[in-house]
Amino acid sequence: MSSQGPVEAAASREFVRELGDRFCDVRLATERLCEPLDPEDAGAQSMPCTSPTKWHLAHTSWFFETFVIEPAVPEYRRFHADFSVLFNSYYNAVGEQHPRPQRGLLTRPTLREVLEYREHVDQHVAVVLQKEGLEQHLAERIELGLHHEQQHQELILTDIKHLFAQNPLRPAFAELEATPEARAGAVEWFEFDEELQEIGLDLPEFGFDNERPRHRALVHGFEIASRLVTNGEFAEFVEAGGYALPEFWLSDGWAKVLREGWRAPLYWQSGDAAWQQFTLGGTRDLRADEPVCHVSYYEADAYARWRGERLPTEAEWEVAASCSPEGLRGNFVESGLLQPAASSGPQFFGDVWEWTRSPYAPYPGYKAPAGAVGEYNGKFMANQIVLRGGSCATPRSHIRPSYRNFFYPGDRWQFSGLRLARDS
Repeated sequence: MSSQGPVEAAASREFVRELGDRFCDVRLATERLCEPLDPEDAGAQSMPCTSPTKWHLAHTSWFFETFVIEPAVPEYRRFHADFSVLFNSYYNAVGEQHPRPQRGLLTRPTLREVLEYREHVDQHVAVVLQKEGLEQHLAERIELGLHHEQQHQELILTDIKHLFAQNPLRPAFAELEATPEARAGAVEWFEFDEELQEIGLDLPEFGFDNERPRHRALVHGFEIASRLVTNGEFAEFVEAGGYALPEFWLSDGWAKVLREGWRAPLYWQSGDAAWQQFTLGGTRDLRADEPVCHVSYYEADAYARWRGERLPTEAEWEVAASCSPEGLRGNFVESGLLQPAASSGPQFFGDVWEWTRSPYAPYPGYKAPAGAVGEYNGKFMANQIVLRGGSCATPRSHIRPSYRNFFYPGDRWQFSGLRLARDS
């Protein structure tokens, strides 16, 4: 009797062919995103929780090298032995990591060498994709790597925006597409009765492990706003002294306001006659009808309290977004705006990530995947808050109603905003 275990099923040829096309598209999209940058831009780091563009370019390649190429090609030799430490983010199961706050000190490898590394990895992933009978788990690992890279495409934009905002010259990342001159529509309130609802992702479509398993949740009666809170509406809070009114702030949030000296959302500047805002296209006058962005959970929660409303739970948001007839219509990175845009009608996706009031925690029955990839999401399920919906820097093919983003409540360098809700 053979002692060998069962042979794993191979991925379908159609799936592998689609993966090959998507791999080329996603990798090329990352490099095109970086074309406006000079090497000096790509190597700098503005704060410990951001990363240099050059590091993002290398880390996404490290992911494919570590979790796809090495398991599939036993004779493979790494492009550079030290890259396994330099570009490992937080995967303790596969070795040590260079300290995150010191990524901006890595003047070597150069940007040119990092791009050579990417080409090297691309060539070897192509070999894996041509493998006869490619195992299903390796094909799925490539798919995970593509969505991982799309996450880093967004981080490249948010991190470079924060970096450029530290420069007194206020440089523009690029000449952006003109934002449509639209007026924000009147707020409608969509009402939902108390009901047992199913949330989370069904198999077999792709989703991160933190979106599963699909499960039932009791959602109490609620109402949710048809659109995002705008700059003009949030400016009312600012000008009413909202950042000096402790009664509307969570204790940790109020401590953050005092410690950091917050007086307005990140990237707002007081102009001679009106507020101005730093964007990836440079500084411009604040547009009242555009969704407010770059606010922390603390600011979003304080604003909602000041209005006499609250933030939605993530279950409420998913139920409402799944019922939206507009589907995934929204302003994503493909628009070229790289800035939230005013919407005249109901919309649940794009423009800004929406803070919910839900802590980032595992769903009932959640189990982290075995091995190092199990560190991708599960170990961060503490002290963070869930955001939903995607932003103007998110690839459209990357988002879905069940997608759970998560950040610490004080973070605000992401394109994060809010939508109001209330009990019905």
